Amino acid sequence: MKDILQTLEDRRDMARAGGGEHRVAAQHAKGKLTARERVELLLDEGSFEEFDMFVAHRCVDFGMQEERPYGDGVITGWGTINGRMVYVFSQDFTVLGGSVSETHAKKICKIMDMAMQNGAPVIGINDSGGARIQEGVDSLAGYGDVFQRNIMASGVVPQISVIMGPCAGGAVYSPAMTDFIFMVKDSSYMFVTGPDVVKTVTNEQVTAEELGGASTHTKKSSVADAAFENDVEALAEVRRLVDFLPSSNREKPPVRPFFDEPGRIEPSLDTLVPDNPNTPYDMKELITKLADEGDFYEIQEDFAKNMITGFIRLEGQTVGVVANQPMVLAGCLDIDSSRKAARFVRFCDCFEIPLLTLVDVPGFLPGVTQEYNGVIKHGAKLLFAYGEATVPKVTVITRKAYGGAYVVMASKHLRADFNYAWPTSEIAVMGAKGATEIIHRKDRDDPEKLAAHTKDYEDRFANPFVAAERGFVDEVIMPQSTRKRVSRAFASLRDKQSEMPWKKHDNIPL
Repeated sequence: MKDILQTLEDRRDMARAGGGEHRVAAQHAKGKLTARERVELLLDEGSFEEFDMFVAHRCVDFGMQEERPYGDGVITGWGTINGRMVYVFSQDFTVLGGSVSETHAKKICKIMDMAMQNGAPVIGINDSGGARIQEGVDSLAGYGDVFQRNIMASGVVPQISVIMGPCAGGAVYSPAMTDFIFMVKDSSYMFVTGPDVVKTVTNEQVTAEELGGASTHTKKSSVADAAFENDVEALAEVRRLVDFLPSSNREKPPVRPFFDEPGRIEPSLDTLVPDNPNTPYDMKELITKLADEGDFYEIQEDFAKNMITGFIRLEGQTVGVVANQPMVLAGCLDIDSSRKAARFVRFCDCFEIPLLTLVDVPGFLPGVTQEYNGVIKHGAKLLFAYGEATVPKVTVITRKAYGGAYVVMASKHLRADFNYAWPTSEIAVMGAKGATEIIHRKDRDDPEKLAAHTKDYEDRFANPFVAAERGFVDEVIMPQSTRKRVSRAFASLRDKQSEMPWKKHDNIPL
């Protein structure tokens, strides 16, 4: 019996060794952790339960039968994050470059199936050289099976991808279909075709970092949601994100202990909006002053900065925040900000996360580039996302809410539940000057008359009371009491029930 137990332990040691000391040392030399070290850091200590430790590939071409390492380049299993169950896979670059084979893919599919069955998030740590060329179409079939699981799991359980090394070719499409993508600066990259192919086909000279590094995907392409300095920081931030999310669409987000007064008054908010309507202010100040303990987890911070998205807690409960940022492009909506916010709104609606919308929007960004690139269709994505969302929706207009952008930003007309406005808000078709020049075009050459007309328009429309008279704004509130009013609004909506008409699925304007 002792011999059998020793044999088991020896085999486990072989599996845990990955590609061996030399390859592990090479991984560490790049500033990267091994696949097992990553899993241990991500999960609660001692909670990891591994599956398929002894799985090996079945390829016999190109001499592959001579090297059949245990695990086949990916570690899979489940564990807990702050006591809540998650499923995880971690590709092992030290074993055959983390390349995906038929059996490697089957291991990933198994835990994804279990995650959907048992209602728990899936976290994928990607560090792979891509498809295992020696296996040919079997490897591609494995990728396809994983892609299908990503699609089936979408909106069922949260899916988080962490890119911690290369992720190229077809491999990028699995993370692309997940809910959140995190990258590590200087050691991870994603692209469909690499620098050499780009040079051959288009004659463009570009490095892997420029083509698909963390900076590119967080600032330009919006493929990734955040980038971190190293593996340790990235995994710590994944743990923090999971704390905001429900385990599946069958549950509500977790309620955490909170040490902040729900009715807290913030007198400083009474002076947040400047007297000059063209002077910017930082909307993040409002967000942090509303949140429990000032804790705000921002998503896609470096992309489309004229729109802010992220999570806060109110009375210990997760709330998704969408807010215009007057500090950038005056808070205008444009293609990038509309896409960013629409994706976030749809995620929150999938997982029953209430939505708080903070509005200061002068309209859509004008310009030839915007129109040529389809701002109409991209703006409609955000409109569609808000209109189809059935979660509790609370909106606060702080200053400008002009034109179509007013409607798009979770207005009463898109079935928002509570619509509040500050006394500083202006809800109108457009700004006073532009409106006056159209209405009183005959007086354009008379500055005094035009100024008088502008003053009349401001007095009549540059306030929230016309909208309040119509019931489009439920209440004009004191800025200092915003946390109290918003907290009470969400508390009253905890048992909200709202449904869309039956349909197979909608056809969002992609």
